Amino acid sequence: MSLHVESYECAGGGEGAPLLLIHGWGMHGGMWGNAAEKLARHVRVLAVDLPGHGYSKAGKGEAPASPLALDSIVDELSAQFSGPLNVCGWSLGGQVALRWAMRHPQQVNRLALVASTPCFVRQTDWPCAMAVETLAEFSVALQQNYTLTLRRFLALQVRGSEQERELLAALRSALFSRGEPDFAALKSGLDILRDCDLRDALQNVRQPVLVMAGERDTLTPPQASQYMASRMPGARLATISGAAHAPFLSHPDEFIKHLVSFLHE
Repeated sequence: MSLHVESYECAGGGEGAPLLLIHGWGMHGGMWGNAAEKLARHVRVLAVDLPGHGYSKAGKGEAPASPLALDSIVDELSAQFSGPLNVCGWSLGGQVALRWAMRHPQQVNRLALVASTPCFVRQTDWPCAMAVETLAEFSVALQQNYTLTLRRFLALQVRGSEQERELLAALRSALFSRGEPDFAALKSGLDILRDCDLRDALQNVRQPVLVMAGERDTLTPPQASQYMASRMPGARLATISGAAHAPFLSHPDEFIKHLVSFLHE
């Protein structure tokens, strides 16, 4: 299946590798909102719908998506794009982007990780994460009513952010604008969030990396971003005050300033 990709041509012509945006769990490429269009004033932007999400779903007469492991998703992305890219991943998309930079380093020039983490669930030596019991509750609820579960997840993403109510309304409005995601894709995403632990591999990432954290993020706490930035040789951290899990929506100007500056170094 070919993945759906939205292209935003750079208003100034733009040279160099394009910027690929990878969305989070249960979302789609349209969730980046106006940030994609504003970024296109500086660089060519591509926004992908991951397998089973948005417009990257099986068509009429085709078999529905099968559950995919993280490396399978990464390899599908790698096969879709031939030239080198700058890759920006949000939340689960950050884990996809991080693994892509490790697995196919020749394709990823620069890496930006937004509200992401190398390990989403809490471990005995990893307190800055979600309790595994909470994620398990999401998995059970997903099977009972996945539309309601996705809406609950949106509320967690904006909790504590400035303009929380307005952000939640915007996310809910965009959530199903490209149809509902496939259940298998949602289940795969939760499995990745539960099982993925990339902490030990961070030292092997050689690309320049920008780690962006929301100061008030409760899903992927800022401490996780601080840890990533300290473990990757070419990484630096930018923390956005007043932001929660979606800083590109709550604080777009600051988000774009950090990302464009990083890309043009």
